[in-house]
Amino acid sequence: MDLKATLQSDLKDAMRNREETRKSTIRMALTAIKLAEVEKIGQLDEAESMSIIQKEIKSRREAIADAERAKRPDLIPQAEEEIKVLQVYLPAALSQEELELMAKSAIQEVGAESMKDMRQVMAILLPRLAARATGDQASAAVRKLLQ
Repeated sequence: MDLKATLQSDLKDAMRNREETRKSTIRMALTAIKLAEVEKIGQLDEAESMSIIQKEIKSRREAIADAERAKRPDLIPQAEEEIKVLQVYLPAALSQEELELMAKSAIQEVGAESMKDMRQVMAILLPRLAARATGDQASAAVRKLLQ
C-alpha cells in the first residue's frame, strides 16, 4: 500500500477511535500531499510523499522552537505529539555512520575534493537518502568529509 493510501486508512481508524490529535495531523499531511499533487498536476511517488511528511515534521520542530522563544510551553506538547504521529510514516533514520558511508560513496562518485563540489555530491546523495535523513544532516556529513 502506498503512503497516501496508508494515511487515508489511518485517518479512518483515527476517526473511529476518536483520536483527535492523530486525526488532525493525518488530515494536515494528506492536505499537503494533495496540494503538491495539484501543483505537480499528477500523482506523487513515494519519495515525494515522504519528503512532504519530512517537511511537516520540520515545520512542527520550528513551531516548538518558536514556542520556546515566545515562552509558550503550553504549545510544545501538541507539536511533539504531531511529530510522533508523522514519524510513523517515515522509514527508520540512518545512523551517523551509515550517513557518512553514503556521503563518502557520493563523494567518490563525483570525484569531489573541496567544498566547491558539494552541490554535485548533494545532488547524488539526497535522492539516495529516501527520507531516512534530513538535508541538513546530509549537508553536515558532506561538509565534514570535504574539509
